[in-house]
Amino acid sequence: MKRGAYLINTARARIADRDAIVRALESGRLAGYAGDVWFPQPAPADHPWRTMPHHGMTPHISGSSLSAQTRYAAGTREILESWFAGTPIRDEYLIVDSGKLAGTGAHSYSTNC
Repeated sequence: MKRGAYLINTARARIADRDAIVRALESGRLAGYAGDVWFPQPAPADHPWRTMPHHGMTPHISGSSLSAQTRYAAGTREILESWFAGTPIRDEYLIVDSGKLAGTGAHSYSTNC
């Protein structure tokens, strides 16, 4: 891939080399990574994607209703607007922040996964 490219994976996490993505982001080869699934899922506490730079994970919405997808889109927009403005993202949108469970994720998941 061209240096500075963004990789958007909406297929399956397993099709991408997990550690190669981390190295490419850390070196600047990739400018960013986005996906909607982890491998394995649920991801273990030491999964490198929890702390890699320049990435975003979105909800996997396959099989959801159109109204649910509209709510996802509005929430995603709000998250991006907050991030670009440098303002905090609402807790109910957070699952992981700075490599640790946060917001709703801190109440919904165990750190023993």
